[in-house]
Amino acid sequence: MVKLNLKAVEERVAPLGGQETYTREFIFDLLAAYGRAQGNITRLRNGSLNVAEDPATEVAQKNVVYFKETTEDPLTVIEELRTSPTVVRYNTRFVIVTDFAELVAIDTKTNETLMIPIREIDQHFTFFLPWAGMEKAQYAAEAHADVKAAERMGKLFDELLQANPGLFDDPTGRHALNTFFTRLLFCFFAEDTGIFTENQFTNAVGSHTQADGSDVAEFLTDLFTALDTQFASAKPAHLAAFPYVNGRLFQITAEQTVPQFTKKARDLLIEAGSLIWREINPDIFGSMFQTIVTPGKRSNLGQHYTSVPNILKTIEPLFMDELKEQFGNAYNSVPRLEKLLDRIGKIKIFDPACGSGNFLVIAYKQLRQLEHAILERLGDLSIKYQRISLESRINIENFYGIEIDDFAVEVAILSLWIAKHQMNAEFYEKFNLKIELIPLKEAGQIVQGNATRVDWNMVCPNDGGEIYLIGNPPYVGAKVQTREQKEDYEFVFGSRPYNKNLDYIALWFVKGALQD
Repeated sequence: MVKLNLKAVEERVAPLGGQETYTREFIFDLLAAYGRAQGNITRLRNGSLNVAEDPATEVAQKNVVYFKETTEDPLTVIEELRTSPTVVRYNTRFVIVTDFAELVAIDTKTNETLMIPIREIDQHFTFFLPWAGMEKAQYAAEAHADVKAAERMGKLFDELLQANPGLFDDPTGRHALNTFFTRLLFCFFAEDTGIFTENQFTNAVGSHTQADGSDVAEFLTDLFTALDTQFASAKPAHLAAFPYVNGRLFQITAEQTVPQFTKKARDLLIEAGSLIWREINPDIFGSMFQTIVTPGKRSNLGQHYTSVPNILKTIEPLFMDELKEQFGNAYNSVPRLEKLLDRIGKIKIFDPACGSGNFLVIAYKQLRQLEHAILERLGDLSIKYQRISLESRINIENFYGIEIDDFAVEVAILSLWIAKHQMNAEFYEKFNLKIELIPLKEAGQIVQGNATRVDWNMVCPNDGGEIYLIGNPPYVGAKVQTREQKEDYEFVFGSRPYNKNLDYIALWFVKGALQD
């Protein structure tokens, strides 16, 4: 591969823009523009390096690209192709579909999508920079929907704090407010993704409460009770259509106070319902919303979470690359594919500094996508789905975490539920078989506590199977550690000698090394 700088790539891609007609040669010219090895391009052109399913209309190179010509709608075709067994098997970075008028591309690592007239390719040359060895920066636009939703909820949070002076000052009160917001997040997502009927929650608030907000708290208390009630006959008539959720999310206790609303707070609540919540990424939004409710951190919105590409840099070499390689080796063997399904269904993922759960969510999604690809391949080999049990074996009970912040714990559990629903929707698209999310049967294995003092073996028991330890523990230098953090060293090291200038993250390495 020829090493190129940004300016050189721009100059090399420029001639590809504005052409009158385009042919199959476009993909080879595009790869060459980013400095891909000419020998590989030649072998790709003559077919010896092409791993595509249909070499007549497709060009594919392992880890690099899957390119498909089509006469159909490119957007429809790419949605089917991006999670196909072949794309997953070969760990394809970019999937490109074009009718030579329009071009649609997906970066499978960042989930960014490019939709342009093909003749404007020169104006979007930065999209394919990873081919030239340059990873793209994570622009704010990556999480536009998440930022917008977090900002809107932040305004509601502030208004409710003002409307309820003193109510949420102590830890119990703040926990109640945090729990209230996780319930709102679930309701907004549920009414926009088919868990509830469309706009069911927002419409109920708008039609069953006074405009001044005076009875919103009472209404929401009744609604949450209804969502935790199994039988419709036991619910008020105006709430009987709401489903039973279970999973302790809406369990009513004396501590779970619903705040009093003002007219402005009610308006903000209804406005939030107008957002497109199905576009929310649980791996990003949880961390963003945690910032919204944490004093002093709101200015960092959109800049504090571990990005998807960086999470993948952790989980891919740790276990996903090897699993995908095993998938490739077992591609034509039903017994070996079934054995791989059994294996991934038993894997445990443990993040002892899980925050709002973004590492766990991405790991869950990656395993589910691999599972879907295996099931699709088994279907191809078995002609019909007669030899396999068409279900998901990836259980969120196999995803463990420790987090010191109680609100982050609730958001992590909620994020896993949302991720599960999103993957269930993908399962339905592929296999025409619904996996219902509710009633929730899995409560998650996220524990609140100080990870330096909690027994990790008690949180994630070692049963002799595969356990992968992942995450991004806190970095705190010796000079800025609190008294409590310095006491954590004594707890972890005990009588063992240690350097008192160690960064706080060292405690996670020691704890990890001491596990059974």
